[in-house]
Amino acid sequence: MMLFKNRTNVAVLTTVAILTVAIQAVVVSRSEESAGQIREGRRVISPENYPYFGLPYSPGILTGDTLYIAGHLGRHPQSTELVPGGIEAETRQSLANIREVLLAANMDFENVVSVTAYIADIREFSTFNKVYREYFPQDPPARATVQVAALNAGAKIELQMIAVR
Repeated sequence: MMLFKNRTNVAVLTTVAILTVAIQAVVVSRSEESAGQIREGRRVISPENYPYFGLPYSPGILTGDTLYIAGHLGRHPQSTELVPGGIEAETRQSLANIREVLLAANMDFENVVSVTAYIADIREFSTFNKVYREYFPQDPPARATVQVAALNAGAKIELQMIAVR
């Protein structure tokens, strides 16, 4: 199988799986939380007027000085539709949506220490990377980029981040 051709691929996939499980363990259901409410040392971070469309997730969870940001697609902020324009437009919108979560926690992209990028087609990596570089021009955070079989709503990219004050 080409995916497991060398130990580096296995190590990267294992690291991504461990990070994903760790982040999912921290995220709590939004259904019982209101924006900014504290529970067990965790606070839901939700930008003002942030749409949920009935989905059971929190845009971000702040625990101590660490902000865990849920995976964000390139959805228009007031609809469930992906922005038109392919991976470039979706990447910009995903990053714009994430910036709103960061700002709601009094942070910005300089605070981001880790990024997991899920990409539907690795052949579009260079286009994604071009946009990503605009947001992280110097000293970029640690990052794993993983090609996936499919993303929700037919998205081309989903970004998940961790930020620290």
